[in-house]
Amino acid sequence: MTINDLRSLFTELILDFQEQRQQQNPETVKREIPLDTIPGKATIYMGVRRAGKSTLMLQAAQKILCSAKVENLLYINFFDERLHNLTAQDLGLILNAYFSLYPHKKGSEKIYCFFDEIQMISGWESFINRLMREEDCAVYLTGSSAKLLSSEIATQMRGRGIAWEVFPFSFQEFLTARNIDKNKKLSSKQKFIVENLFREYFSVGGFPETINLAHKLRTKVHQEYFNTILFRDVAERHDIDHPKALLDLCHLLLNNISSLYSINRLYNQLKNQGHKLSKSTVGDYITWLEDAYMLFSVPLYTPSISRMSANPRKIYSIDHTFAKSVSAGILVNSGHHLENLIFTSIRRITNKIWYYKTSSGKEVDFIYQLEDRANLIQVSESVIHPQTKKREVSALLEALGEMNLPKGKIITMTEGENIKLDGKEIEIIPAWQFLLELKAN
Repeated sequence: MTINDLRSLFTELILDFQEQRQQQNPETVKREIPLDTIPGKATIYMGVRRAGKSTLMLQAAQKILCSAKVENLLYINFFDERLHNLTAQDLGLILNAYFSLYPHKKGSEKIYCFFDEIQMISGWESFINRLMREEDCAVYLTGSSAKLLSSEIATQMRGRGIAWEVFPFSFQEFLTARNIDKNKKLSSKQKFIVENLFREYFSVGGFPETINLAHKLRTKVHQEYFNTILFRDVAERHDIDHPKALLDLCHLLLNNISSLYSINRLYNQLKNQGHKLSKSTVGDYITWLEDAYMLFSVPLYTPSISRMSANPRKIYSIDHTFAKSVSAGILVNSGHHLENLIFTSIRRITNKIWYYKTSSGKEVDFIYQLEDRANLIQVSESVIHPQTKKREVSALLEALGEMNLPKGKIITMTEGENIKLDGKEIEIIPAWQFLLELKAN
């Protein structure tokens, strides 16, 4: 593509977006993520594909249009197939195309720049730095890479950005999508409604595009997400030589969400399937899957870095129903999916999250830090069976004692109870109630 062709394409993309913004916009769910920019800093939304990052940018654009002209908006989606071979050296043509359309705005009016999936262009940060230094503009970026964006914000961008993680809908956002005011005190009738909506959320998950789809279609769309993330965001981005090994590894992990894994065990399983990979490559694959926000690894809580590294980690998916759609599904463990749901809900508000093992070897699902406070959480689909209840309470009591904490929680699907033992308080709480009480930082 020649320079003139590329400039013409940028012009077309800019005008297409401005024309769309002038038309009536469909209503979208208000997310619990800030839209306001900080002067001198780019606003960056990063997270898994189809979680709603682009929608957040459009909401920000719509808010800006309350006080600015549509011609002051500049939007480019770098996931557009026509921009597949774009390089960092080509990015300057974007401004060239824009000011060719509106030469009178240069140096006289503020421009609002929206760049979707910016990480598709290697070396993008130099262009953004120059743009923010030389032009009167506000910049919004999205990207589907956690470590890539965060490392570049800290280094190449020299602190000229503030990043927000975007996950699929939380339960609170799901209630908003269902026109339920979660901030009002719930009547008895409304509690029944919220409980029923939690069961729906547990069934359909949080990806905005799929919450209103029938089961078969939702499963198909989730699988398309899976393939796009796996092959575009991981295999292609990192130039992986063994995509089939990556696929098999991903299935091994998604078939065992909320369970412990080790690199050695995964290496041996892949070896038995005929793959010839090193252990370090298996570790790299998992790192890249986490970088794309498909999976999360949770380490053991311990002050010893070497002990943390030597112990197995627990694996979780970006969305409990996404994992169900992609895994084999022969033996669906609904308790593991509930644990995954609780994990993503906590992970939205803090990345300081571990699993805990007591000195006697009892496991507690989560210990997480929020506002300098440690919180211990067990997740069990039900504790109605006396042996299950005894096991969960015993592990939590022992952990509370070792951590010198006064209280902890056991989260279930529907059950609730308060227990006081050995000077400690344990609250058994239904998941829907825990999720409504969980407040973002």
